[in-house]
Amino acid sequence: MKKIFTLLFMVAMISSISFAQDATATEGTTDGPVMTFESMTVDYGTIEQNSDPLRSFLFTNTGNEPLQITHAKGSCGCTVPEYPKEPIMPGEQAKINVRYDTKRVGKFVKSVTLTTNTTAGKEKLTIKGEVLKKAAEPNGLPVEAPNVFSPAGN
Repeated sequence: MKKIFTLLFMVAMISSISFAQDATATEGTTDGPVMTFESMTVDYGTIEQNSDPLRSFLFTNTGNEPLQITHAKGSCGCTVPEYPKEPIMPGEQAKINVRYDTKRVGKFVKSVTLTTNTTAGKEKLTIKGEVLKKAAEPNGLPVEAPNVFSPAGN
């Protein structure tokens, strides 16, 4: 009886060791393209109305096949993405530029959805921030000050 339990124990140990090695061998490899972003969210912070509307998402293709972005769409017309049309090779970096309409005053949270050839097929990025109304400029030209250097009567 002891020999049977010892034999079963040995078989169980050998099986678990072989399964652990299989999992470890495939753990580090990634088939296909993989988009790895520095950040999936870009925070504009608090900006003034009509400020610079352009921000960028930097990413690297950490997979083992070329990455292709086939489409990028903002969640509304105020968010316009620009993406690389050519394939991004493994190990290469690229960026997605996003232009937000900073004429619109108030807080915002918008998204950009990318259609790609990754396993997931879609990647979702977020932009957020707050646009404050630009300070009003005084109307008209400044009042001209009297010329204190001219001789009296001229």
